[in-house]
Amino acid sequence: MSKKLNNMDRSIIHLNIADFAVAVETNMQPSLKGCPLIVAPKGAPRAVVYDMSDEAYKEGIRKGMPLARVKRINKKIKILPPSFSRYERVMKDLLKETFAFTPLIESGTLDGHIFLDVTGSGRLFGPSVDVAFKLKKAFKKTFNLDPVWSVATNKLVAKVATRIVKPVGEYIVAPGDEKAFLAPLPMHLIPGLVKMDLTRLKQFNLFLVSQARALTLEQLKVPFHHRAHLIYDRIRGIDPTPVTALCENRSTLQADHEFTNDTNNGDLLKKALHLMVEKICTTLRKRKLTGAAAKIILSYSDGLQSASKLKLIPSTSNDMTMFKKCTRLLDKAWTRRIRIRHMRLICEKLSPGEMQAELFPPKTKEIKQGNLILAMDEIRAKFGTDSIKPALTIIGENG
Repeated sequence: MSKKLNNMDRSIIHLNIADFAVAVETNMQPSLKGCPLIVAPKGAPRAVVYDMSDEAYKEGIRKGMPLARVKRINKKIKILPPSFSRYERVMKDLLKETFAFTPLIESGTLDGHIFLDVTGSGRLFGPSVDVAFKLKKAFKKTFNLDPVWSVATNKLVAKVATRIVKPVGEYIVAPGDEKAFLAPLPMHLIPGLVKMDLTRLKQFNLFLVSQARALTLEQLKVPFHHRAHLIYDRIRGIDPTPVTALCENRSTLQADHEFTNDTNNGDLLKKALHLMVEKICTTLRKRKLTGAAAKIILSYSDGLQSASKLKLIPSTSNDMTMFKKCTRLLDKAWTRRIRIRHMRLICEKLSPGEMQAELFPPKTKEIKQGNLILAMDEIRAKFGTDSIKPALTIIGENG
């Protein structure tokens, strides 16, 4: 009973900067505001839309649509290449503004979505509606970005609320009004429902939330099997998941490399990977940490991505050991013939290294490598980071 009460007492704010990539780009080029505009890779035969302006959306253009089809809809539409590093910098700046109100902040990946749990902030900053309005005003004044916002008792309902007021506006769902708020809405507005779920619901002529609620959990299990519980809860506005504090996600390190020219040259990819491994491992050693898992995300010139992940056993901060394993990881993630535009390496499951070294350590290859890396760290600390480089990283981007 107390758990339900706690969930109903929560105050969750959802801020959503509509068409985030386009909003960032038009801040750089104000003359483009109000025009049909898409963000998509140029010159790639299989490129798809990464983001589009509201004007382009009204013309029928959607995310993931092939660029060739977009040009059939509007031959003169303005196309800008994506700049993921720029979007990441803007997201970080936005998040800094929110920390003044609560440590419980959760953001999407370069998409302009931010959740805040301000349940315990009322005495300091007033009602959650006031906090949302202050943040909207701050985003507009400091970054010239105008988010839509909502306040609700959970993330699911808050996200739906911003969806129905997009691209401008705000919405407040009072505690206890979740079911009534969702009832008249179309099913595609409910987060977490995949295309297969929606297709199956249409086959039963279930288009609205209120229609789907007529089915019991047991009836939902017949067509949806293990997904029945998720669908049952979501159409009733039930979402107990917490807003995950950013500090709880800080058990990761990441490095990025954006290629000057899109490439599928294996030597250049390995060079970039080595530089990222070197950067992450140097940080790990400075913090006296090791990493137990690694993930590579590849962004292709057509806007699609592929990724792969592996465990690092034992956990390590050794450049050579991590690079050897990540090379295999790169081969696993690299599943397409399309040129690669951007590569990201994420090191996860960080933990403190050994507190005490062995008294008489065996002279293994790993120990020798570790001593070599420590010697290189000392040289770089004294003479600069470029004073000593592995041969692999000397290859130029033009081959």
